This record gives sequence, structure tokens and C-alpha cells, in this order.
Amino acid sequence: MFARSILAVVLSLWAINSSATLKIEITEGAAGAEQVAIVPFGWAGAAKPKEGIASIVSADLHRSGRFNPVAERDMLAKPTDPQQINFKNWRILEIPYLVIGQVQVEPNQNHTIVVRLYDVFRQTELFGKKFKAKNFQLRAVAHQISDAIYEELTGERGAFSTKLAYIKKLPKTAKTDYRYLLFTADADTHNERLVLRSKNPIISPAWSSNSKKLAFVVVRNLGSSIYIYDDEKNESERITQSREKFSAPAWSPDLSKLAVQANRDGGSDIYIIDLKSGKRQRVIEHWSIDAEPIWSPDGGSLIFTSERGGSAQLYQYYFDNKQIRRLTFEGRQNLRASFSPDGKMITFVHLSNDRKYYIAVMDMETLEMRMLTKPSHQETEHESPSFAPNGSMVIYAANYQNQRGVLAAVSVDGGVHQRFSNEMLGGEVHEPAWSSFLD
Repeated sequence: MFARSILAVVLSLWAINSSATLKIEITEGAAGAEQVAIVPFGWAGAAKPKEGIASIVSADLHRSGRFNPVAERDMLAKPTDPQQINFKNWRILEIPYLVIGQVQVEPNQNHTIVVRLYDVFRQTELFGKKFKAKNFQLRAVAHQISDAIYEELTGERGAFSTKLAYIKKLPKTAKTDYRYLLFTADADTHNERLVLRSKNPIISPAWSSNSKKLAFVVVRNLGSSIYIYDDEKNESERITQSREKFSAPAWSPDLSKLAVQANRDGGSDIYIIDLKSGKRQRVIEHWSIDAEPIWSPDGGSLIFTSERGGSAQLYQYYFDNKQIRRLTFEGRQNLRASFSPDGKMITFVHLSNDRKYYIAVMDMETLEMRMLTKPSHQETEHESPSFAPNGSMVIYAANYQNQRGVLAAVSVDGGVHQRFSNEMLGGEVHEPAWSSFLD
């Protein structure tokens, strides 16, 4: 049976507050990013919030690297109703797409938001959508609007209404014993929620495929324990004994099992833990170090890191025939893999022959490897890549200008780069994990 203990989840922490939100900076955008005008929404009823829906939508679309929203100061007009639109104003600026909206606030603080997207040159409405929200839900609705616009204009599902998990490490000079902090947040790092603060290192956060639970590891002197955080209940449960040494949990697609790394006598093996019965089963028999398992989206295989070939490389284990194939051959090492949601690609850390760590992707059919991050004297030591749920971006951790633990992201074609500036002085941010879609 599981060793069970419920951790009290701290909802506030004096050392970390809302000002710790990571600031996202686009360092390199896609060539030919599409211009779009997101006009400030009309507002009727109670007082407007400090940050309007339109500004959140603009920031979302800009962050994708696919769009270049027009600055409000450059708008020739600010219509909020279809009858107020003069398409000539937008054609002059050569802006192909226009978004307008209205918010009606009722006495009970229910909000009705109506948003419309237009093709300027065709002078046609591409969609009109209505949303309902309470005051505290307006940011979430803004992300839903961004998703709708992104999908209409690109044909791909937007990933703005998703979550991140990451670990913050405070410096030794911090006035607290709890130097390790596990957070979840919106995809734009707003609405940070503290999952756990700990005196001991927290590592390896991993979202379940339904984004309702988060597995992670707390490392102590005598062992490393795996916990599962329930996002709806806002509590965490320990599922392995405190003296055991399990790490690197990875969810099975059906959420019934975890693939884990078992550390014993200087080596490590791959086990599967059945979450209902607690039964553990070793799945790969080999004398070498096998570590960092991840489940394929179809549940038919595991990819793991192994030193069986003399250096850390990626291998794939198939459950049906128990066969193993080696995936990576280039560079000194390849490790810490993550599957794309459709299972067609993996991203991983590549140690090049010049002993630099970069983020790479591989096509699972051809096994062709492609580098996503570039050599740079400013950004080094790339680690912990994780795909966005629509497969468009990869988030990772890096060192930037001698500052350890900065999050960054890159598009899968390598054209868009962004950095999540850490405004928490002296702190580090590590091991980002991007959730699946929330529905």
C-alpha cells in the first residue's frame, strides 16, 4: 500500500508575491508575423479593471510569435460596435484582421463579453462569440478569446488557456528556510499558485494528460519521495516511502500508472507504479544506468535515457514485444526527452561535441534531429524541455547573462524565441512543465 501523507498547501508566502510573475520578452519573432488590431473593448456597467481584455489578448497573440498586434496609440479609430467600423481606417494601415468587443457588467457582477473578428480586406466577419464570466474569470476568458482568434487564423488550436509548472530556488541569502518552491501558473505566468515550499530540493514536475494532477519529487537525505498534487482539491499526497529513492515520474496516458526512475546502489532502473494497487514492476532488465522515462501518447512505448552504449543516449522500449531501439547517435549525450502531444516528435537536451547543452527535436519516423536553440554567449546550459499542448512551442530552462535558472521558449521551427525574465532578485527558475489542454 502507499505511504500516505497530506501536505498542507500554502496559499500565500511572504517571500513570494504577485510581483514575482515572470515577464515574457519576445527575443526573436517569426518572419512575416501577421498584423492584427485588437481594439480596446467597450465597457458598460461597473468600473473597468486595470488591465483590459484586449491588452491580454494582444499580449497572448504577440507571445505566440505568429502575430504582431498594433499598438493602441497607432489606431486611427477604436470601434466597439460593428456599425462603428470603417474598414478604410484599417486598410490604410495595411492591417488584415480586426478584433472588437463589448463587455456588459450586470449588478451581480456577471459579465457578458461579445467579441468579433473581421477580415479587413474582404470586409467580412470571421466569427462572433459570446462569453459569460465573473470578475475573477476575465483573464481566463481573455485567454479563451486568444485561443479562438489563433485557431481561426492559423487552423491550429491555441494554447493560451493552459498551465505551466516550475520550480523556484531562492538564494542562500533569502530570509527563509524554505528555499525550494513549486508553482503552477497560467501559460503567461500570471495567477501563480504555490503548490509546495520545502527546505529540501523539489524536482521533476510532470502534468497528467488531463492537467488535473501534477507529480513531483522531494529529495531528502535518506531518499526521494514522489508526490501527486491534485489541482482541484489543492492538496498533495505522497505515494512512495520517504526512504525509497524514486524520481522522474511520468504519467501513463490513461492516468493509471507512473513510469519512474528507481535509484539503487549507484545505478538506476525503470519501474512502473500502479497507482491503484501500489504495485511496482521493473520493465527494463539491464545492468546499465536507465533513467528519465517518458510515456508515448499512445501508451505503447517508453523513451528513456541510458548509458548502455557508453554515453547517455535516448532509447525506446516497446511494451508489446519488449524490444529496444536506440534513437540518438549525434553529439556526446542526448537526454531528458519529452514527447510532442501527437507523438510525432520528441524534444530533448543535446550535449554537443563542443560540450554545450542545447535543445533539439527529432522526427520519430525518420529519426532526423534538428537543433532548436542556437549557440550564444548570453544564453547557455539549456535543460528540461517541454512541449506546448498544441506542439507549437517548447519551453525550457537556461542560464542567461550569468544568471542561473531563466525560463525560455522556442517555436518548433526555431523561428520564434522568447525569454521569461525572472524579476525575483537572486532566484532561479527550473524544470518547466507545460500542461495539456484543460478540457
